[in-house]
Amino acid sequence: MKEKLDYKKELNPAQLQAVQSIDGAYLVIAGAGSGKTKVLVHRVAYLVDRGVYPEEILLLTFTRRAAEEMLKRSALLLDERCRRVSGGTFHSFANATLRRNAKILGIAPNFTILDASDAEDTVNLIRTRLGYNKSERRFPRKKAILEVISKAINKSQKLDDVLYYEYPQFMEFSEEIKKIREEYRKYKRAKSLLDYDDLLVYLKDLLSNHEEERILLARKYKYIMVDEYQDTNKLQANIACLLASVHQNIMVVGDDAQSIYSFRGANFRNIMDFPKVFRDVKIITLEENYRSTQPILNLTNEVISRAKEKFEKNLYTKKGGDKQPVFVDLPDENAQSRYIVDKILALREEGLELRDMAVLFRSGWHSNDLEIELSSRNIPFVKYGGQKFIEAAHIKDIISYLRIVYNHLDQVSWLRVLLLISGIGPKGAEKIISMINPKGGFNKELSLHKNSEIARLFGLLGSIDLQRDKPSQIIEVFLEYYQPLLKNKYDDFHKRLNDLDSFLRIASRYRSLEDLLTDMALDPPERSIVEGGRGDKDDMPLTLSTIHSAKGLEWHTVFMIYLAEGHLPSYLSLEDDDAIEEERRLFYVGSTRAKENLFLLKPHIDRSPRSFMDLGGSVFTQLSRFLDEKHILTNLVCVEKESAENDEEFLRVMKEHFRDQEDY
Repeated sequence: MKEKLDYKKELNPAQLQAVQSIDGAYLVIAGAGSGKTKVLVHRVAYLVDRGVYPEEILLLTFTRRAAEEMLKRSALLLDERCRRVSGGTFHSFANATLRRNAKILGIAPNFTILDASDAEDTVNLIRTRLGYNKSERRFPRKKAILEVISKAINKSQKLDDVLYYEYPQFMEFSEEIKKIREEYRKYKRAKSLLDYDDLLVYLKDLLSNHEEERILLARKYKYIMVDEYQDTNKLQANIACLLASVHQNIMVVGDDAQSIYSFRGANFRNIMDFPKVFRDVKIITLEENYRSTQPILNLTNEVISRAKEKFEKNLYTKKGGDKQPVFVDLPDENAQSRYIVDKILALREEGLELRDMAVLFRSGWHSNDLEIELSSRNIPFVKYGGQKFIEAAHIKDIISYLRIVYNHLDQVSWLRVLLLISGIGPKGAEKIISMINPKGGFNKELSLHKNSEIARLFGLLGSIDLQRDKPSQIIEVFLEYYQPLLKNKYDDFHKRLNDLDSFLRIASRYRSLEDLLTDMALDPPERSIVEGGRGDKDDMPLTLSTIHSAKGLEWHTVFMIYLAEGHLPSYLSLEDDDAIEEERRLFYVGSTRAKENLFLLKPHIDRSPRSFMDLGGSVFTQLSRFLDEKHILTNLVCVEKESAENDEEFLRVMKEHFRDQEDY
């Protein structure tokens, strides 16, 4: 018999208050490293422990894996009932809810989900059909058009406003883009296609305009929790609030100081305005940090205290450690790279493993020089960024075959697979697509086509039994057909075979094609790291990462590079107060990834990137404003001098950087 869970022993007072707060609306401001996941895990267990049926609890997170891990930990704390809690992403919750309520909304329950790349292709198809690809003026490309349409949806803004503030160069095409948006909407509806935005739009429509269904969902999910609330867009925040509008039992957890994803549509106002949405919202602040030493927290507290709008908090820790963050001023970017590599090797000699160190930066290109230096010194590393597994062309080819099997009206997938065949161009593909039976099945006439590859394709399609065949079996059929096409299309086809084998192994875990395609669209596996260097096979690599990709992670030692104006903060934010505030939060997120050692580096930059040329280069030699503020220097006592020849010269250099000389 499992021992009764002692919540008071497991949690600090603020965490315990959050876990034991049940009925009503709560905003938990969880400072960096303060154990927000622990709170959610224990709150799930606490609710079930108190007799709440697991099926009545809804936990919304930003990745499926996060939800699965939380429920697994809750089950280990309490018992297996916790695994029955409804947990997942907004999009996966929307997908499941819409399939159950499709008829109410007038959509087909077997709709296909378009991923970002498929949505772009669909927009391009419409753009071409409308003749805008032949415009005498430079008409925006498919990706930009979709971004404009998507941002208008996710930010709940008028399309003209999005164009005016974010894409002024496309203002002259406002009416054409609106026409594409309308035709895109009609096309998806006619072909039973939904993109990511549609999942949220239709769910909000269901909750806003169908009161009976909203009440039924509210009765089903009596306790709602939302993780990373600062990263929600306006649609997601509306959905969460509508789900809780009947009983008002909702707890959102997040940190305003870590709101850094506005480029994805995340809305800083969601977390700031939450206390205005529900009656008597109680705010609980988690301030005890379990990650970083106090000197690191002193710096990050000081930097974020200057934010124009924030929830007040002051992170503290009981953890030992008195190493101050280190600021290093360097002659140039290569000196910055050499310094980092030398320090990494020295720390490694002291017993610190490479995997416990990370170099963080604002933009991917910031690490270019460092990557060369690491490779020349034989230090293995991984760089977070790069292409997602699901976005690789050969993987998308195979998924297109699967989508055709599942939904034979998916014209975007048809166009992709037909254009793989030698001798078939866009017009030929359109003609074949027009011959496909709209009522189901595949024309026998096409299996007798004079083009042997087309005949073979339709013969294979006719042989597949969706009810009988497993996803992996269907993929094996197509892999045999696809490999000759792969060899003709890609010079490096042999390197891509491993990816296809990986996809087959992934598919073998699924029992239905619908589940596989849904996961590939909503929560795909990622090949999000680029490996470099060789090193020893048993030596886990060093991490290089943008700060955006590093959120939620932590390392013993962190190096933050290019801390200069125009780099962090980015040059794109220099004329926008709200953008500068987000850059401040970005600096805060990067700094709070460090447990023991934090190195802040600024090279003197002799040249500006090509995109900076029109702004002039001088600004990019200045120290980042987030370090060049009153009292910040007092939190950087351990300043290492790299560019100074002696103490007198060092003092002169530092006085140039810090305007408030009396505080030095």
